[in-house]
Amino acid sequence: MKRLFGSLFGQVVAALMIGILVGRLWPDFAVTLKPLGDVFIKLIKMVVAPLVFGVVVHGIVGAGDLRKVGRVGLKSLIYFEVVTTIALTLGLVLAYVVAPGHGMNVDLATLDAKSLASYTDRVGQVTGTVDFLMKLVPTTFVDAFAKGDILQVLLLALLFGSGLSLLGERGKPLADSLERITEVLFRIIGFIVRLAPLGVLGAVAFTVGKYGVGSLKQLSMLVVLFYAGVALFVVLVLGGIMRLAGFSLFKLLVYLREELTVVAGTASSDCVLPQVMRKMERLGIKESTVGLVVPTGYSFNLDAFSLYLTLATVFIAQATNTDLSFGHLMLILGIALLTSKGAHGVPGSAIVVLAATLSAVPEIPVIGLVLVLSVDWFVGIARALGNLIGNCVATVVIAAWEGDIDRAQANRVLNGEDTTDTAEILDAPVAEPHTA
Repeated sequence: MKRLFGSLFGQVVAALMIGILVGRLWPDFAVTLKPLGDVFIKLIKMVVAPLVFGVVVHGIVGAGDLRKVGRVGLKSLIYFEVVTTIALTLGLVLAYVVAPGHGMNVDLATLDAKSLASYTDRVGQVTGTVDFLMKLVPTTFVDAFAKGDILQVLLLALLFGSGLSLLGERGKPLADSLERITEVLFRIIGFIVRLAPLGVLGAVAFTVGKYGVGSLKQLSMLVVLFYAGVALFVVLVLGGIMRLAGFSLFKLLVYLREELTVVAGTASSDCVLPQVMRKMERLGIKESTVGLVVPTGYSFNLDAFSLYLTLATVFIAQATNTDLSFGHLMLILGIALLTSKGAHGVPGSAIVVLAATLSAVPEIPVIGLVLVLSVDWFVGIARALGNLIGNCVATVVIAAWEGDIDRAQANRVLNGEDTTDTAEILDAPVAEPHTA
């Protein structure tokens, strides 16, 4: 027992339980604890942009061969597109077969459009392929870091790393300096991660205190179906992909138990990005592959979010008695393939992107979004968990595909022979560059 609560995982689980208890017994006080979760997430996000830049640049310089970097990037995008398409399709099938919205017979006149104003005003940020591509390019070099836009930082890191790699020996002093800075940033993350139990306590207490269990009753069918859909996708699809790569999904989930617990408590996968990258390296995956796949996957490989996008769209259509033909379903699938890529980094991303998707299918009333607002936090937990698991699986699979994983080391870690705690992993020195 002492060993369990002496680890970060045990402390986070304890904080989760305490948060639920405080939320149920003292809801008014629990709501005031929200800043604990907010501050924890902000502390992590404060360091993420420069950390991703340093890791990616260091990985590209270490890879040596820029053609290899391009090959890994192309394979990642192909994998992301295939897997997210499967998730989108699964969401459509579940919604069509189970029909969670049938029988609600919602009167559109009774829905409050004011609650949607803050979301629909931002729809233009995520619609259209051209707008999405334009958003990838920052206004200035510093602007990408100031906004914390991971995709923009990733683009800068790819360009900077490629240029630094081409300098050869002349660029080595700068590359060494960046490596030291990255090592310092990982140490800072190590300090912040120790505050995870407080962050989880605040986030969970606030959620239970403000919303309670009763808020799930109205849309319980949608929530239950989404959780079941994510579980189905993770076990069958991601589990099958991991088996093809020669690894066990269950063992990977046990390895990531601390990160998954933090994500479940905060409903955000952003707060574990640094330690996930470090844990993937600990698994024996080359730093260049981790640096490319994990940050890119946070915007392009949103498996659970994609499943929710099509599921919620059809649910709203059913609840508002909107008839959908096969052509409509295919249109929803095609639009969702584009809009889902603009989700990360947009405040209230699920509702914003859902609004963008509905706007492209005029038969479905956008006002129907009001129906899912009340349960967005609860489904957000499963979205964040599914997205994180999907990105970790993608990293392992692409590394195996590219031959960038030490299978002996991976099996050693996954079999529990390496019991290093997350905080200790973050405090460890940055790995030496891998040469091609």
